[in-house]
Amino acid sequence: MFLFYLMIFVRQRRIKVDAQQGEAVYHCISRTVNGEFLLGEKAREYFRRQMWLVAEFCGVQVLTYAILSNHFHILVHVPRKQEVSDSELLRRYERLYPRPTKYHSAKLIVLKAALEANSPEGKVWREKQLRQMGDISAFLKLLKQRFSTAFNHRHDRFGTLWAERFKSVLVEPGAALQAVAAYIDLNSVRAGLAKDPKDYRFCGYAEAIGGSRSAREGIAKIVGQPWSDASKNYRLILFGIGSRPVPSGARIDQSVFRKTVLANGALALSEVLRCRVSYFTRGAILGSKEFVGEMAQYAQGVVREATEITAFSNWLNLFTYRRPREI
Repeated sequence: MFLFYLMIFVRQRRIKVDAQQGEAVYHCISRTVNGEFLLGEKAREYFRRQMWLVAEFCGVQVLTYAILSNHFHILVHVPRKQEVSDSELLRRYERLYPRPTKYHSAKLIVLKAALEANSPEGKVWREKQLRQMGDISAFLKLLKQRFSTAFNHRHDRFGTLWAERFKSVLVEPGAALQAVAAYIDLNSVRAGLAKDPKDYRFCGYAEAIGGSRSAREGIAKIVGQPWSDASKNYRLILFGIGSRPVPSGARIDQSVFRKTVLANGALALSEVLRCRVSYFTRGAILGSKEFVGEMAQYAQGVVREATEITAFSNWLNLFTYRRPREI
């Protein structure tokens, strides 16, 4: 009996690399309570945006991800811990609120003064934020809490949204990392939601094809090459793994895999443009940064500094501004 409980304890312990000693990559998974299909398209879009904001705040890098209607996968790189200055802490904290209320704006002023004076309040706040930096548990806890609060408020519900604490697997760089990343991006194919992962909006590969710099940096790190090469080689990895027979779920057709190999993993320009346009059409304004900034100010009826407008998605010399979405 003692051995049985010991085995349960060992299984439940989370294996983490001390960020003070080195970097690590984790495959993180979490499901909704009872596996209910709670996450509609708007909820998944909101989760995606929150994921990037919280990752930047915590100083971790999302390599790729997949958000489905009852669970999500995130592949996260946690770098070796480095000193974070007070100005950087404030910048990261500010990023959590891209559309700050008067309360948040006033709070930032108070926090800045407290940190500069190194007051007791400033010291407590500083330590609290630093504990959330470079830690996989802190990242997932904050992400899930922020999403749950907004989701419950929107749907007039209360209580837990997630079935249990998230699961995590420590992943070795190289072949193992590439295989796990492909497994994550292929979730939509296995579930029959798309025949090609580039067509499923809520995954890292599709967002990278769509032009997201952060998503491209993640794929490049997975493959260990610049995006120009990684985009082709990662697609070959995806289709090589995705075309293999599986006990259950759909797979990529072998003929499509052969075409991908013959194209050396390159997408036709028409396909690339179609993927990018799908992102642009979800925005509210499209044009140069100056045009988007001016029209966003006009639409909001308030004057904002250009540096305060954060909801931009860059593709070449074009920018898009997205309205906040309900979940």
